[in-house]
Amino acid sequence: MRISIITVCFNAERTIERTIRSVLSQDHADVEYIVIDGGSTDRTPEIIQEYEQDIARFVSEKDEGIYFALNKGLSLASGEVIGQLHADDFYTDEKVLTKVSRLMEEKGAESLYADLQYVQADDASRVFRNWKAGEYREGIFLKGWMPPHPTFFLRKSCYEKYGGFNTLLRSAADYELMLRMLHKHHVSVVYLPEVIVKMRVGGRSNASLLNRIKANREDRLAWKLNGLKPGLFTLAFKPLSKLKQFF
Repeated sequence: MRISIITVCFNAERTIERTIRSVLSQDHADVEYIVIDGGSTDRTPEIIQEYEQDIARFVSEKDEGIYFALNKGLSLASGEVIGQLHADDFYTDEKVLTKVSRLMEEKGAESLYADLQYVQADDASRVFRNWKAGEYREGIFLKGWMPPHPTFFLRKSCYEKYGGFNTLLRSAADYELMLRMLHKHHVSVVYLPEVIVKMRVGGRSNASLLNRIKANREDRLAWKLNGLKPGLFTLAFKPLSKLKQFF
């Protein structure tokens, strides 16, 4: 099984190298690595070019944002399965993609997700939050659930059938995509119950109360765009469900 990994970055000179090395160190036999840079003005392109011989596709040009860049990566990907790993994230060990491939093949699943840890930006050994996603159940999105997007792997055929990231959304397109795939179209999914990605704290949608309010509005729009109706407390439960990640 060929797995394509897409990394999107912009002015990420402090973190991009660890992300790249965590992908290139994977022991899975067939990994296609695609890096999409949004026209960085720092040393990010130079760092990426140091590894260019092991990167299948490297594009550096201005774009209209992260989800436009991800869609660009999707258009270049040739893997049977596609995952995304952003410039603030890294895999926990070199066997992650082998585990993903093996479990998806064993279960015949169209998608997979796992657990994630948030770590301090300046010290990746310090865990800030634990995101234990738990088993997927039909209708669980109505209770505010979603899997950690950096751990989400999806077959290319599903992107071809149901589409990529909706660029009408600025911070919730990852949520909308997983809602569309799992809840609306019932794409088959399997859960890998272990931490496979570490993410440095500081994501856009969680950066401030104002951004959290905007993100909540986008979450509502994600349901509307799919002709779906959330439950009475779905959108309230979504941020509240994250509280347990701190304990």
